[in-house]
Amino acid sequence: MLILPSRRQFLTGLGATAGTLAASTAAYGIGVEPLHRLVITGYAPRLPGWAAGPALRIAVLADFHVCEPFMPLDRVAEIVAQTNALKPDIVLLLGDYPASRRIAWRTVALADFVRVIEGLRAPLGIHAILGNHDYWDDEAVQAAGHGTPESRRLLEARGIPVLENGATRLVKDGQPFWVAGLGDQQAFLSEASEGGVDDLPGTMARITDDAPVLLMAHEPDIFPRVPARVALTLSGHTHGGQVRLFGQSPAIRKVAGLDLSYGHVVDRGRHLIVSGGFGVSRFPVRIGVPPEIVLVEIGRPPVTAAAG
Repeated sequence: MLILPSRRQFLTGLGATAGTLAASTAAYGIGVEPLHRLVITGYAPRLPGWAAGPALRIAVLADFHVCEPFMPLDRVAEIVAQTNALKPDIVLLLGDYPASRRIAWRTVALADFVRVIEGLRAPLGIHAILGNHDYWDDEAVQAAGHGTPESRRLLEARGIPVLENGATRLVKDGQPFWVAGLGDQQAFLSEASEGGVDDLPGTMARITDDAPVLLMAHEPDIFPRVPARVALTLSGHTHGGQVRLFGQSPAIRKVAGLDLSYGHVVDRGRHLIVSGGFGVSRFPVRIGVPPEIVLVEIGRPPVTAAAG
C-alpha cells in the first residue's frame, strides 16, 4: 500500500533539502570555485579601430587580491605558468594586487607577490595599472590623500612599468600601437565622496600619432566616456559580480544604461572587455564566474573553412 507523507513531513523534507542545497552551494562558492578553478577566456573581437594595428595576442590578468587562503603565492605561480604557456605577445595587469584585510585570513607581502609576477614572459613586455585596492589598502597613502602606493613602487622596481594617465608606444611586425593606462577612478575615500586620480583627457594627450590604442582602465565605469579613438578598453574591478547566474551579475549596477559587469561590451562602435579577474573582495565567494586568464586576439585574419 502506498503511504503518502503528511503535509508536515513533506515540508520538513523540503526544508531539509533546501538547507542541504544552500550549504552545498555555499561550500562550492567559498571552497571550490575561488581556490581550485582557473579558466582561459578567449576573445577575438573585430575592432574597427585596429585596422592599422598588428596581429596581437594579449594576456589580461586582473584583481589578484593576493592573500591567504584565497590567493596564495603558489596559486599566483600557477597563473604565471599558465599565462606563459599561452605565449602572449604582451601581458597587461589591471590592478588590485593586495587583498582587503576584511577578506585575508593572513596577508601576503606584496614584495613576495611581485617576485612571482616577475616570472611573466612576453616579447612586448608586462605593463600595469593600479586599482582602487592598491590605494585603499595602502594606509599611509590613503591617510595622506596622495602619494605613490607600495604596489607601484614594487612593480617598477622589478622593471614592470605602471601607467598612470600615461601611454607607451610599441611596435610589432613594423606596425605601431599604443598601450595607455588610466589612473584609478576610486583611489581615495572620504566620508563624503570617492576621489579618483584618473585623467582621461590627459591620458589621450600622451598619444602623439594615429596608431591604434589599447586603454587599460581598472574600473569599467569610464567606458561611456572613452573616445572612439580607443580601439579597445580593458577593465577588471567587478569580479563579474562574484556571483553570476543565467548571464547576469545582480550585484553590479548598470552605468549609463550599460551592463559593464563582465565580458565583451560593444556600444556605438566602441569595444570593452571586462575580466572577471582572480580574487575576491567584500565576500570570499565566487559562483558562476571562475577565476580567469583573459586572452584577447586582435588583428588576425578570420579563420575560414576549407572548401569540401
